[in-house]
Amino acid sequence: MRTTYLKALTEAQARAMRDDPRVFVIGEDVAEGGPYGTTAGLADEFGRDRVLNTPISEGTICGVAVGAAQSGMRPIVEVMFVDFVTLALDQLVNQAAKAHMMSGGQLTVPLVLRTQGGAGRRWGAQHSQSLESWLAHVPGLKVVMPSRVADVPGLLASAIEDPNPVVFVENKVLYFKTEEVPDEPEAVELGRALVVRPGRDLTIVALSRMVDEALTAAERLAGEHGIEAEVIDPRTLVPLDLDTIAESVGRTNRLLIAHEAVERGGFGAELAARVQTAAFDDLDAPIERVGARFTPVPFSPPLEDAYVPGADQIFDVAVRLTEP
Repeated sequence: MRTTYLKALTEAQARAMRDDPRVFVIGEDVAEGGPYGTTAGLADEFGRDRVLNTPISEGTICGVAVGAAQSGMRPIVEVMFVDFVTLALDQLVNQAAKAHMMSGGQLTVPLVLRTQGGAGRRWGAQHSQSLESWLAHVPGLKVVMPSRVADVPGLLASAIEDPNPVVFVENKVLYFKTEEVPDEPEAVELGRALVVRPGRDLTIVALSRMVDEALTAAERLAGEHGIEAEVIDPRTLVPLDLDTIAESVGRTNRLLIAHEAVERGGFGAELAARVQTAAFDDLDAPIERVGARFTPVPFSPPLEDAYVPGADQIFDVAVRLTEP
């Protein structure tokens, strides 16, 4: 069947709630569908006892969810924008991520925090950031970033079933992306990357929205220069499937990493360091990164368009990286 990223999210949550009475959704305006409609219809099917509207207080929302998870429930928290996960970091980082270890294994926190980030919708600097590298830095948190519609149901199901807190980072630009997906969702194990385009000359590891940009660049590289780029979607940052990436670099001998977050301090730096250690002898050129400029996201449409990296930047860096 053909569906959108957004509808795949909604149906995946509904399926989990049908299968497990411990699953509930909590967040601002979730009973009304949320800002993009990712929870639309859930309150009609499951009632407002399992689709809980809250005040505008991300710390409180996350704290309630942590307590519920420790008590045997499986909450799905929606934080409207990843920018405002900052207001819940104490509960997420100091409580959810550490409870299992600090309790000597007596407590688990099977919590999923869904949020979305990224620029491109003219939301301004406080509603358009990409902060996944902050979250990937915290031991005890898992971080998921799906790019494909077909992966959304399987990744979200795995996140809900996981006994650990999982941050599920969506991208607002992908919500209306449409793809053919199987009638029955396919399970997607956390920590398994996907090679979305095979290649021999260059490995491009792209996160979230940048996967489609990398694929566009790869087709252009093949058509204009005969360069066959292999494109890999990690799908999860924590756990990271380093083996798949290192195996690819072992064949292509070059690596380019692309993400929408600012390049400085982004997840690309961590990935570059780990590949440098795992596959140093295979590299024939320095690892390159493509990311946003080190500035707040502009509100002006032309400036925002210039700020967000895309296929053109990936193409230009890839050409330079593969020059003899």
